[in-house]
Amino acid sequence: MMFCHLWGMVHYVYILASRSCGALYTGRSRNLRTRVEAHRAGLSAHTEKYNIKRLVWFEEHTDFDASLRRERAIKRWRRDWKIVLITNANPNWHDLTAQIPS
Repeated sequence: MMFCHLWGMVHYVYILASRSCGALYTGRSRNLRTRVEAHRAGLSAHTEKYNIKRLVWFEEHTDFDASLRRERAIKRWRRDWKIVLITNANPNWHDLTAQIPS
């Protein structure tokens, strides 16, 4: 996995929330830190409108197609499935921005 970080080939699928069990946003990015900063700066209409700024879940993928399939699948999920996914990985819904690999 380190090879991917060195060469910038990691793709992230992520979920942001307004608060615990609040409004959710699912997305995908090659540069997760920059993308989260963009959401927080209000550069996405949906996340700005619903004050969705807390990174509560993310996973790494080594290939574009896999990340795209995963993002699309999660976007089709029922809301309660997304809440279970987040809660299993992050029970207190803490902001995970500090855990983004550099």
